[in-house]
Amino acid sequence: MTAAYDEIAEWYDESVRQRALLASDDLLESNLFQVLGDLRGLTVCDLACGQGHLSRRLARGGAKVVGVDISIKLLEIARREEASEPCGIEYVHGDAEDLQKLGVGLFDGVLCNLALMDIDDLAATFQGVAGILRSGGWFVATITHPCYSIPENRRYFHEGFWRSDFAGGVRGQVGARHRTLGTYLSALGEAGLLVRKAVEPEFPNRETPPILILQCRHVGT
Repeated sequence: MTAAYDEIAEWYDESVRQRALLASDDLLESNLFQVLGDLRGLTVCDLACGQGHLSRRLARGGAKVVGVDISIKLLEIARREEASEPCGIEYVHGDAEDLQKLGVGLFDGVLCNLALMDIDDLAATFQGVAGILRSGGWFVATITHPCYSIPENRRYFHEGFWRSDFAGGVRGQVGARHRTLGTYLSALGEAGLLVRKAVEPEFPNRETPPILILQCRHVGT
């Protein structure tokens, strides 16, 4: 199976490296890691880890990290980085919609950064996250804010796949899935993932937040 990101893996890796130098990206990650808190001694799954940018940050923060992604090409880059600068990260080829092979209740936390918009079956993904989390474990997800990052020429309530007209960006190349905030929150609740905190980072020169960070706790169904 060829993943959409396989076709743009090297380009995407370079774009992530360039974004890491931007103040806006640093602001997002700063807010994200404040939400994550102390990672020392925790076993964490970086779901849809891509080329491992955040997996490496998690490991440097003291976590034992398993990165999972559907793109073989992005995982090749992640493993290349791991070989060059070992952080003890295990990278697994897998589908976010089918996490059973990872085992049951193995993780203290699961992170999914800006990837839920790439995933078709949200319910299966959240059920899978709940399955791999220990009881009381956390799930943190960042998404483009569904209320304020609505695709052009689309109403808020019009859910579904879209592709940006800007061909030079990620969403112009692989597209995304727009969902309402209610869809995200309902799917989390049905999976037994209780939202404990919602963070809307304030970005310079933006009247509304482009990103939403959700911190959830696994409480069962």
